[in-house]
Amino acid sequence: MDLFNDQPIETINLLPQDGMVNYYGKLMPHQRANDYLNTLLDTIEWKNDEAVIYGKHIITKRKVAWYGDRPFEYTYSNTTKQALPWTTALLQLKAIAEENSGETYNSCLLNLYHNGDEGMAWHSDAEKDLKKNGAIASLSFGAERRFSFRHKITKATVSVMLEHGSLLVMKGTTQTHWLHRLPPTRLVTKSRVNLTFRTIVT
Repeated sequence: MDLFNDQPIETINLLPQDGMVNYYGKLMPHQRANDYLNTLLDTIEWKNDEAVIYGKHIITKRKVAWYGDRPFEYTYSNTTKQALPWTTALLQLKAIAEENSGETYNSCLLNLYHNGDEGMAWHSDAEKDLKKNGAIASLSFGAERRFSFRHKITKATVSVMLEHGSLLVMKGTTQTHWLHRLPPTRLVTKSRVNLTFRTIVT
């Protein structure tokens, strides 16, 4: 099942069962989205992501950054990050995500994909640091990329194209029952920045 639609469909749940995903489409004019993209590329403290898989230390081409209300620790892929203080642009984007989703967030994990060769494998965001069944708001800037979901039991799949300056929100039991990924593609040569606003529990 593929959902590609030029119009915001925030009232429609993209998932057929066991969770909720809403795609709001583009939230801002193209030039404003360009300005945010350039600001994020220039001001965020990007670092290559790290993971420990089966005892092997891996450094990815994809870069990440972790920001929050406080120096929250966030552990995934057997590595721990400590949140940096918000930048002005991140606070503005957090407000946009909160206004449109009706949720609140205290942290943000950012990803920088330099081109379509870089992606993300199937996973769910269900780490113990995160609020259980909490909303995750995903803002995208730069290259449009396909984002896919796969049900853990039925293997049903859903895909949506994430546009420049768009918002997607995952909430409810989505992380319990669904995996998601950003598949690589050789058709994309430009960079993409993704911000995932989330809630850390303390």
